[in-house]
Amino acid sequence: MSANHAALVVRGSRGVSMSKPSTDLTILVIDENAIRASIIEEGLNEAGHLNVRVIHEMQGVARLIETMDPDVIIIDIENPNRDMMEHMFQLTRMISRPIAMFVDRSDTAAIEAAVDAGVSAYVVDGLKKERIKPILDMAVSRFNAFSRLQRELVEARNALEERKVIERAKGILMKMRGLSEEQAFALLRQTAMNEKKKLADIAQSVVTAAGLLL
Repeated sequence: MSANHAALVVRGSRGVSMSKPSTDLTILVIDENAIRASIIEEGLNEAGHLNVRVIHEMQGVARLIETMDPDVIIIDIENPNRDMMEHMFQLTRMISRPIAMFVDRSDTAAIEAAVDAGVSAYVVDGLKKERIKPILDMAVSRFNAFSRLQRELVEARNALEERKVIERAKGILMKMRGLSEEQAFALLRQTAMNEKKKLADIAQSVVTAAGLLL
């Protein structure tokens, strides 16, 4: 991978609210190098991000993240080695947040590991003050886009499962009561309205009851 190339990837499920100004975001910077951390913090401050917390060691970072509950996390690794990167990736796998990671060098395996770990923006040899803001915005945007796709996928899967249950319940009623498909569906719908429950819940009750009778 050439210098100054940013590998942007997306993972995660917790969306960052865009209803509040981006400058209100709580940002955690993790960087063992104080000079490099100051570059990131300065770039964020100049972009209007004042709620920035900088830490210089990894010990206890998981607990700090849980307590601080940051909106975005920026990780900078000056001289990454395999053990350090794996430690970072283990951390990011547990965190559903937009994560931007800056590294001085990388390889295909590390990039693939970053994708798998849930890093939103993986930037190789690109730590410059003026790049911090656009990369942060990109990480948040891509994270939210992926979170939205995940929610839509879950909703689609749930809808499909509900349709399957309803079809099974209709089949059971048609067989046991001699109803037509339309009559079976009408009975399910009316029962759901009477009991103020979801149609799929009533259908599941029918399926469960039929299973107990077999």
